[in-house]
Amino acid sequence: MYSKLLKRIELFLSENPSLQVGLDWICNEIQQNIPNYDWVGFYFHHPKKKELHLKAFAGKPTDHNVIPFGKGICGQVAVSNQNFVVDDVSQQDNYISCSIDVKSEIVIPLFVKAKNMGQIDVDSYTPCAFDQKDVGFLEAVNNLVSAFLLRINPQF
Repeated sequence: MYSKLLKRIELFLSENPSLQVGLDWICNEIQQNIPNYDWVGFYFHHPKKKELHLKAFAGKPTDHNVIPFGKGICGQVAVSNQNFVVDDVSQQDNYISCSIDVKSEIVIPLFVKAKNMGQIDVDSYTPCAFDQKDVGFLEAVNNLVSAFLLRINPQF
């Protein structure tokens, strides 16, 4: 499932859609094809303000369009530059609740030229929904997005 999805993403991005169209398509494609992925989104850094800004998502709308660095799981990843897998969001002191239905979350930083530019964030209504296969898959998605960003804007 993951490898076929990665190939579809790579093929779609090779057509050089706009950034917004590409990210929207990826979010929808992932959210619709992986059963436990109930919300999928990309946040990008706004470094001068030390905030993350929601760029694209699939799933229920969220009020969390801007997240300060350090706040919530996404904000922690913006600071740590490390993957963060949460099996049970109710056990996280610094968790920002997007929906009472969310039980687990995974956030993987997006690096462009070795600099953390944002992240992919996935929420699940299932506890313990993510494992190392999900980590590897989302890292691969981010690698494709990073290459795409550099292709459409070499100055990125």
